[in-house]
Amino acid sequence: MAHGLLIAAFSSSAIAFSALLRGQSHFPAIGVMLAGFVSSLTIFVQLRVADEFKDFAEDSKYRPYRPVQRGIISLAELRVLALACACVQVIVALIVDVRLLGLLAIVWTYMGLMTAEFRVPRWLRERPIAYMLSHMAIMPIIDFYISAFDWIPAHAPAPAALGWFLFVSFANGIVVEVGRKVRAPDDEERGVETYSALWGRTAAVVAWLAAIAATAIFAFGAASAIGGLAQEAIVLGIVVAGTCVAALRFLAVPLTARAKAIEIASGIWTLVMYLGLGTVPMLLKALR
Repeated sequence: MAHGLLIAAFSSSAIAFSALLRGQSHFPAIGVMLAGFVSSLTIFVQLRVADEFKDFAEDSKYRPYRPVQRGIISLAELRVLALACACVQVIVALIVDVRLLGLLAIVWTYMGLMTAEFRVPRWLRERPIAYMLSHMAIMPIIDFYISAFDWIPAHAPAPAALGWFLFVSFANGIVVEVGRKVRAPDDEERGVETYSALWGRTAAVVAWLAAIAATAIFAFGAASAIGGLAQEAIVLGIVVAGTCVAALRFLAVPLTARAKAIEIASGIWTLVMYLGLGTVPMLLKALR
């Protein structure tokens, strides 16, 4: 419920953006949009489950209040949930186009590598930036797979300008990741690696704003490819101003509510950006 709207924007825009690049004038079929959403949602559930396995020992030591550590749900039950999600993904892919299974296998493979921390967990843990970048690479991989719900059934190659959208997904993953790990001093926990603790509040906020700037640049490239640069620049400009206000307020007085505002701003940024790149332009084009 917390992330469903963002995932819906993520998946629908990937499909709609691909359709726009191919010159399609009608809105993608609702069934295809629903298939993309279900696949995206279940993939993000699997990523969440993978985190529970990957971080079990650390969470048991430092975060005994978490649901798995408290026995509310077990790792065995989560494993069943992840496998059920995989079954749903396979069924959806078979319904839409069997050729999607090859790309789905790539998503699963990278997810498995992430869970195993690429067989170099200690090396990654000692390098937070490498850790973040290697894990955020899953975002464009998922986006590429979901966009294929448009171009594979159409028997078309992946649109060349789709790369802009994939860069957007990668950079925006960093926005969300850093934004949710900026905390007020009173909320820092021993053993919990937040970016505000690792880098200091100022550096963490600057990194967050830099990720937003990078995402905006890629978003402008994507918008230009579908002829919506002016509209996207205006909308994102307004949201960027809001993120800057949230950042400055937190740096001035680092309260819990102001740290939470940065996380919320990350979500609003994500929602507006994705809708502005795919879903809304496709709707406007279809209504003309």
